Amino acid sequence: MSAVYVADMGVVTSLGQGVDALWDGLLAGSTGIAPVRRFSTECYNSNLAGCIRALDAEHPISRLDGLVEMLFDRVPAIAPDTMLLTASTKGGIDQLERLVRKQPTALDRILSHQVADLVAGKLGLKAARHNISAACASATTALALGASRIEQGEIESVLVCGLDLVSEFVFSGFSALHALSAKACRPFDVSRDGLLLGEGAAYILLMSEHRCRQTKCQCLGRIAGWGIASDAHHITAPSRTGEGLIQSIRHALERAKLPADKIAAINAHGTGSIYNDAMELKAFRAIFDSLPPFHSVKGAIGHTMGACGTIETIVGLCSLKQKCIPPTLGLQKPEPEAMERVSSSVQPISGDYLLTTNSGFGGINASIILQRNTEL
Repeated sequence: MSAVYVADMGVVTSLGQGVDALWDGLLAGSTGIAPVRRFSTECYNSNLAGCIRALDAEHPISRLDGLVEMLFDRVPAIAPDTMLLTASTKGGIDQLERLVRKQPTALDRILSHQVADLVAGKLGLKAARHNISAACASATTALALGASRIEQGEIESVLVCGLDLVSEFVFSGFSALHALSAKACRPFDVSRDGLLLGEGAAYILLMSEHRCRQTKCQCLGRIAGWGIASDAHHITAPSRTGEGLIQSIRHALERAKLPADKIAAINAHGTGSIYNDAMELKAFRAIFDSLPPFHSVKGAIGHTMGACGTIETIVGLCSLKQKCIPPTLGLQKPEPEAMERVSSSVQPISGDYLLTTNSGFGGINASIILQRNTEL
């Protein structure tokens, strides 16, 4: 079986374009959250989101095309035999909105499989391609599936691309659920009252050891373990006991052949909603005798839905390289269960492994264990 390496990565969020813009912005405590300008929020219970300002103007085709153009603006050539897994909850949802409003519409941007077609066409990829739609665990699930295909020797390289837009359709849905905060996203804070949406895209190029050596690429880290589990507790609410997340973390640890105490830090899902954060804390306490430092990026860039798994994997790899995790923006008074483990300041970490987790509607949970860059 082949080890799974990260050969390249790129990202665009409301903090800017590129890995450095994201990492430096997070360390500095910057925020991409601002009032929404692309549609009226008068009827909703929040007016805030992490929108990419360059996408506010109407795109000639779809804002999804603009997002893909920004993400792959300077990407090196990718081998045509690379398998493509996109991860998106709503894809070109802005075009469905236009269709309903009887406006000119790009019909080839609405369905989920068309997201993969768009990216493959942009990059000239000829191998199999699929879009993974597993709610807000979409990109983490795609990474797990891609890593599994490489580990089993079925394919040499997989490009995983997570991407989602802030649209009125999605915004109105979260508002109807009373899930949005009117003021700020405060992950793991005692006064948290909801999440804020964000948009973004990130790609991670996975390769087998053989392909890495063949192409002499720079290794940025390794996917050491992964796990996916569903608790099927509720269509939107997380299980109060966290059994699905617990199971996915245990699967990831078993695949990585690691004891829990080897995890140096956790990049948590950390949406800032009352029940998600409580569920995560319960799950973490069930896994770890001594809880490692952890954080959430969603106070800075919002909840990027299908893209968050790839974005947060990039943050995790940067954390391992720089030996620190970013502050949790919005945190003022941590939950007692999180005390001294989550911080509004940068936290130093030591160790070679980091856990990143995501959970989504329908009870889907996915976990990835990242390993610090090692020489091939």
